[in-house]
Amino acid sequence: MIHLRPPGGKPVDKAVTLPAISLDDPADAIWAKLEGVPLVDMMNVAERMTLDRHGPVVTYSRKVFIPLTRLCRDVCHYCTFASTPRAVGKAYLDREEVLAIARAGVAAGCREALFTLGDQPEARHPAAREALASMGHATTLSYLREMAAAVLAETGLLPHLNPGLMTSADYAALRPVAVSMGLMLETSSSRLSERGGPHFGSPDKDPARRLEAIEQAGRAAVAFTTGVLIGIGETREERIEALVAIRDLNARHGHIQEVIIQNFKAKPATRMAKAPEPPLDEHLWTIAAARLVLGPDMVIQAPPNLQPADLAKLLAAGVNDWGGVSPVTPDHVNPEAPWPHLDALAQATSQSGRVLTERLAIGPAYARAPDRWLDPSLVTPVLRAIDARGLPVVEPWRAGGEINPPQVLHGGATLSSARIDAIIERASAGERLDVVDIETLFLADGPDVARITHAADALRREVSGDAVTYVVNRNINYTNICLYRCTFCAFSKGGTKDLRGPAYNLDGEEIGRRAAEAWERGATEVCLQGGIHPNFDGNTYHRVLEAVRAAAPDIHIHAFSPLEITHGAQTLGQSLPEYLTWLKDAGLSTLPGTAAEILDPEVRAVICPDKITASEWIDVMRAAHGVGLRSTATIMFGHVDSYKHWARHLLLIRDLQAETGGFTEFVPLPFVHMEAPMWRKGRSRSGPSFREALLMHAVARLALHGQISNIQASWVKLGAAGVQAALAAGVNDLGGVLMDESITRAAGGRNGQVFGVEQMHNLARSAGRPARQRTTTYGAVPTPCLETAGV
Repeated sequence: MIHLRPPGGKPVDKAVTLPAISLDDPADAIWAKLEGVPLVDMMNVAERMTLDRHGPVVTYSRKVFIPLTRLCRDVCHYCTFASTPRAVGKAYLDREEVLAIARAGVAAGCREALFTLGDQPEARHPAAREALASMGHATTLSYLREMAAAVLAETGLLPHLNPGLMTSADYAALRPVAVSMGLMLETSSSRLSERGGPHFGSPDKDPARRLEAIEQAGRAAVAFTTGVLIGIGETREERIEALVAIRDLNARHGHIQEVIIQNFKAKPATRMAKAPEPPLDEHLWTIAAARLVLGPDMVIQAPPNLQPADLAKLLAAGVNDWGGVSPVTPDHVNPEAPWPHLDALAQATSQSGRVLTERLAIGPAYARAPDRWLDPSLVTPVLRAIDARGLPVVEPWRAGGEINPPQVLHGGATLSSARIDAIIERASAGERLDVVDIETLFLADGPDVARITHAADALRREVSGDAVTYVVNRNINYTNICLYRCTFCAFSKGGTKDLRGPAYNLDGEEIGRRAAEAWERGATEVCLQGGIHPNFDGNTYHRVLEAVRAAAPDIHIHAFSPLEITHGAQTLGQSLPEYLTWLKDAGLSTLPGTAAEILDPEVRAVICPDKITASEWIDVMRAAHGVGLRSTATIMFGHVDSYKHWARHLLLIRDLQAETGGFTEFVPLPFVHMEAPMWRKGRSRSGPSFREALLMHAVARLALHGQISNIQASWVKLGAAGVQAALAAGVNDLGGVLMDESITRAAGGRNGQVFGVEQMHNLARSAGRPARQRTTTYGAVPTPCLETAGV
């Protein structure tokens, strides 16, 4: 008895009677290994492979179906989509008809425009040639390009094109107007094109020609959908041959974003109207075989409208995508099989322990690599639509905005809940998680999000109690002039009027005045940070401290990011411990943990290539903690990063805390995109989804448990409603009232410049918790400020 070995993966957790299959086995060898294997064993392994790689998420694309033309030069014996000029009356949909369908899709929340059409109808039908000529086009593909461009420009729907056989020149022409394309291989058996076969008389169904067209798509770097059609006379062995052909094409180019396993449905008024349909077991066998042949990474789709009573079995066989489902238009290829209602599809998926989740027309793995798979003109709309998984953010909430977040917590469980629970149990015991563990938590969706947030909140209650803490403080951003050009920063100015106001540089007198005013209004802390002004050196920061200490002798000075500390030390030729000690003696109390962004070189090379490195940030914090200066730790997430980067960041923070014990709290900062230069240039996502923002707080509580006791939520980034949700996800601190908050507002944030004491108490009360003022280092305040802090 031998385990099946997913290439590069671990054996499944139960023994089955399947020999090892690898991604380089030829078709005949695979067939020899699978022939006679019980279907239940194939399905068990296929399902485990699917869950191990994709988790419980089952995707679908919310689309409209645009049948640009139903004329075709082929005469497939099972097809009712292709018709004749007399039957259709009009060779092509005109522009207004196309846009009317697309606009109806937008109104129904669709994101994809699926163009389906016959293959080169002008080669067979004079009516098609005449219609094209009247519209100023020589070919159907030329007209398709115009219509796809119109839909993209006027509605924002992302086109997916299924126009049949194409050459490299055709792909090049259509790539600027489509995020993905597709062509069903159907079969690799030329036998089915012989007289009496279903493809006889259909030149475009020749397997060699179709394989060449799919190959050309790979060379053109087109994210591509293909698949097999079962039950039209092929054998099981021939299905394996087709799947291996697809596997080998993808191995060469990596462009197959999903493979459809479609079952033949007999249709009236076709030559195969009385042909037997494949039984369910044949469909399940082929789905499971596809997973075994194509490997765990492949997205495998089965149309839910063609087996509506057996969706759970399709999922158990290895399916993880339902394809395009339209709330607006019928399935024009299978008109006798209406789409399931999306609520019913979600319920059926949930009952199978899965979570139904939207995707774009371009698959998530391809959306995460847009520079490779998309025309430059399409990179921005895709990036702005997705989360870190490559799936669309469907809610209107954005960090820093005014729209309340959605409800993301659901009861129940998924087939991955046991794995989630095991990770939670280890984290709750104080065990150090690894990158894969933390990525798994961030990938959670549906009921598993609630499992994680509830566990995080239980830890919060155990470690920090029920009090919601806050500090009364004032921000003093003393200059917005900066030598650096971080691509996420809208606060920095180059000395001229830009975006949200002119450049400025406060003098010592004004800094002192603001500090004294803050003390008079009840603040216990001033937080000082600024840009790296070209005239600043290490002495500048010392003079800032002197100005504050002279004006407000007893106020806590929380100041200077690791970038400012590095700049100051380097300009004076001092070591980090030497410089930090000098600042501490001048009155520096603690350091903010900003300038961290994402502590990973892959991300920093994009968003802040000239800034301090991740290791340099760690060096500053290690040195600060070593001379007795405590600090916060932050993460700024939701731009060009991934869950892997988030996991690495959390582990770096945890490990340094285990070494020094110097961090007072961890502060997740969702990326506010509105005015960020890289977003305005179309080079980043639009911040995290609320699911991601909530999970960041909860996962941080779990991953840092035993090392950092305080998890803070930023009211500036999340808004009041977002913070209220975070208070049920492991958060125990709301940060400061932040008189004069500037940096988030420069990025487009709308949540005000102060969140007073009364608001802090009201927000905590709305979450069923008491509020308590604290010092910067989480000590008790002798005389809490009872009045609303303001300026």
